[in-house]
Amino acid sequence: MTQPIFELSHEECVELLDTEVVGRVAVHTRLGTRIVPVNYSVVDDTIVWRITPNSELATHGPGVEGVFEVDHVDHDLRQGWSVIAYGVLEFVDDLQEVLSIRDADDPAPWAAGLRPMYMRLPYKELTGRRLGDAGRSAGVVRSGRGARRGEASAVRRTLRT
Repeated sequence: MTQPIFELSHEECVELLDTEVVGRVAVHTRLGTRIVPVNYSVVDDTIVWRITPNSELATHGPGVEGVFEVDHVDHDLRQGWSVIAYGVLEFVDDLQEVLSIRDADDPAPWAAGLRPMYMRLPYKELTGRRLGDAGRSAGVVRSGRGARRGEASAVRRTLRT
């Protein structure tokens, strides 16, 4: 069964960005385009993730146009959505900003190893598409990762204290 495709509004894109925890950052390097999966959070209209000092993103990302993509797929229903954010990648090197991110919603990496540096993409443009009814209502969105995000944030705050 095929599904209709719908363009998402800016507001729908913003809402859906905050329902997942894993996305992909694409950046062009002298070796070609690199796509890196990251655990992320959204803080003040900015997508934030943590990196290692010697990573491709740390080496090639700051000051460069970047693209962030996140999606959700329901294989059984053959529907889903995708949101893409465009902007210039930046380090977050101000201590007060880092502390604000940690208090708001620190993006907790799943991969082993230290990721002491923060990088962000203040998006200039958001686009998105939805296939079928996936993510169409706030109830559907929040019953997924949105509910887990609140729980994860509470656990991270508890572990820091």
